[in-house]
Amino acid sequence: MFQGSMVALVTPMSSTGEVHVERLKTLIETHIEQGTDAIVVNGSTGEAPTVLAHEKCQIIQVAVETAAG
Repeated sequence: MFQGSMVALVTPMSSTGEVHVERLKTLIETHIEQGTDAIVVNGSTGEAPTVLAHEKCQIIQVAVETAAG
């Protein structure tokens, strides 16, 4: 089904505990530039049970929009 490098991304958080959107975009863009074939957000790096539902949606939206660009 998948082939290549798939990376589970950590979600950067601000000092106030919110998703740090700009750092997340930079992290995704860096992986794209380095040839990562797929990224996983809200996955196995521990965020899934700790971020709120609206934050999960925000993370997915940022990832999709950044990767599409």
